[in-house]
Amino acid sequence: MNDGKVAPNNGQRLGPFIWSVADLLRGDYKPAEYRRVILPFTVLRRLDCILEKAKPGVLKAASSIRDLGNLRADAELRLQKASGFKFYNVSKFDYGKLIDDAPGIRKNIDAYVSGFSANVRDIFERYKFDEQLARLDDKNLLYQIVLKFGSIDLHPKVVTNHDMGTVFEYLIRKFNELSNETAGEHYTPRDAIHLLVDLLLAGDADLLVNPKPLRTVYDPAAGTGGMLSVTDDRIKEYNKDAKVTAYAQELNDETYAICKADMLFKGQDITNVKQGDTLSDDKFPGKHFDLMACNPPYGFEWKKEREAVEDEHERLGFKGRFGPELPRISDGQLLFLLHLVSKMRPVTGGAHGSRIGIVMNGSPLFTGGAGSGESEIRRFLLKNDFVECIVGLPTEMFYNTGIATYIWILTNNKSEERKEKVQLIDATRFFGRMPRSLGNKRRYLSEENIGQVLSIYQAFEDGEYSKVLPNKAFGYTQIVVERPLRLQFKASTERIARLDEEKVLTRSGTDLKKLKASLTDIPASRVFNNRNDFLKSLGAALRTHRLSLSAPQLKAVWQCLSERTDTADVCLDAEGKPETDSQLRDTENVPLGEDIGAYFKREVKPYVSDAWMARDKDRIGYEISFTRYFYKSVAPRSLQDIDADLKAATREIVSMLTEVSP
Repeated sequence: MNDGKVAPNNGQRLGPFIWSVADLLRGDYKPAEYRRVILPFTVLRRLDCILEKAKPGVLKAASSIRDLGNLRADAELRLQKASGFKFYNVSKFDYGKLIDDAPGIRKNIDAYVSGFSANVRDIFERYKFDEQLARLDDKNLLYQIVLKFGSIDLHPKVVTNHDMGTVFEYLIRKFNELSNETAGEHYTPRDAIHLLVDLLLAGDADLLVNPKPLRTVYDPAAGTGGMLSVTDDRIKEYNKDAKVTAYAQELNDETYAICKADMLFKGQDITNVKQGDTLSDDKFPGKHFDLMACNPPYGFEWKKEREAVEDEHERLGFKGRFGPELPRISDGQLLFLLHLVSKMRPVTGGAHGSRIGIVMNGSPLFTGGAGSGESEIRRFLLKNDFVECIVGLPTEMFYNTGIATYIWILTNNKSEERKEKVQLIDATRFFGRMPRSLGNKRRYLSEENIGQVLSIYQAFEDGEYSKVLPNKAFGYTQIVVERPLRLQFKASTERIARLDEEKVLTRSGTDLKKLKASLTDIPASRVFNNRNDFLKSLGAALRTHRLSLSAPQLKAVWQCLSERTDTADVCLDAEGKPETDSQLRDTENVPLGEDIGAYFKREVKPYVSDAWMARDKDRIGYEISFTRYFYKSVAPRSLQDIDADLKAATREIVSMLTEVSP
């Protein structure tokens, strides 16, 4: 099958060879634009090699079909049967015929691409391939590019699906290195994916004992398909006889095309790769999966999806995807997590349930207090015992951000020892340093680092890097602590001047001049620590000047003439009960299971003896704080050491100045 064509014997060597096409593009294309040519031409050449043997049979089947532009289902099946795949090409051209007609290259390649089945044409349309063909033709590069790719033998007998996947991953990685500013939106580093997938599979015992296990794998924010590719590869490493069926949904046109092509090269059914917005338009409604992996965009606003998401939440509740609650509009990561949970396969009739791996930043762990959407979602996940493990990753792991990130592992079928428990793993110190930075990525996980984390996960015990906690450890009751209102009153010039800013008085047309005059009847030097005593004096002054104020106006006056102080008497309401001071109101988070009265007596009363609890305002909340469990205090340096360093630095500066002084 070689016919003198270049066919390096594995994907690792073939990738750099294809990348050398960039030499032809240099000058006419910017480096970040190379992908627009190299990726679709790689797909085109691979498809040509795959369909080469079946070409005569497909053309024969096509000759008996009256309208190829408007195929019926039976005609579509005949063409698929003739090609041996779920795609085909009905044009008279192949790569050899394209190369044989240099003058007609543009017209012929248009006809060739148009001859593909709709599911493959979709890939080239998403690449905007026709625009690139026009640009290459204008630069007199089109025939050179076709000729270059024609020298590569990508027939499946020469380059396996696995090796072809390796080639595609290599090219994608190279392109993302050239455009680091956006790489993190679509491309998750392979080392992070390897750890996530290994954690997923470590809890899938059936994968090792079942002779021919079947696994469905799903990514709702697939990007270029890296999660699915690595999961497929890793499963085959665990069990070479496993049958893996991948499903994906991706919003961005170009990355959708890349993902679809990658799945094609992996031998997957590309009808399972869908384009669209997962949150507002789920392309797999009612579908459940065995394994799910996802790295949703961090901190993205879901304003565009808001109407659809809120409608599903209100209309379907827990029968839909977003039953528990909705997070704040500025961060939709938890919406993706709820979406994945809704895709879990029920554990019935001996089914092994589902496992989820998702990479998120720190926000879903702790953002939002008791009663917030985020807290209610965490409450739902923990109360249903879905959260199995959370791993804190090193910073500077991703291409477009250096922030802390976490891998969450969830399942609806925990082992007996893990039930009602969550394992936290601190892997922030397990990393190697990149030889050179790729955007913000300066650190990576080696195979040894991944092995360390897996060992900690499998040991499932408390240690320096692992904490095993009951689900309820992350829950708390938020109690509201009230303090009494204590006001000191005084009719001083400064306080009387505040009346000019009081809207209730200015809007109601109160005669401020007459009101201020009445207040001078109260000695400016007299201090009232009791509101009732002050109100008696205020009432007398108003009656003397024949002034009548409404209740809101009267309240505005005494508020202007008061200041808070701990030495004043407590203000009482009409029933003789202490009034609460909203400015002193505070909250306390009492761990679930702890006696709230005892906590209040121990943690609050000794410091604010006049406080009380407003128990009707109790709220349950959930948060997961890594800092609380893994924080290690570091003693500050001694003053002597700091002083010595300062003196040494001063001497060095003086010495340098002496050297440059004339």
